[in-house]
Amino acid sequence: MGIIIWIIFGALAGWIASVIMKTDAQQGALMNIVLGVVGALIGGLVMNFLGYGGVSGFNLYSLIVAVFGSVILIWIGKALL
Repeated sequence: MGIIIWIIFGALAGWIASVIMKTDAQQGALMNIVLGVVGALIGGLVMNFLGYGGVSGFNLYSLIVAVFGSVILIWIGKALL
């Protein structure tokens, strides 16, 4: 059941981040899932570095952290291309 939650959570976070960064038309559902899951890892690392908690489950705080990490990932991708 945990992997299904991560997929749903990643899809939601990746989609929100892609809408914020205006890249939604360029990527599909699978890219949103990957972006959201990797973004959750990046966001968790950044928040732990700043002294706050990372992704702790399926809640609003974790969603915000995952979206934050996904936005960072999209920004880095845009900067490199």
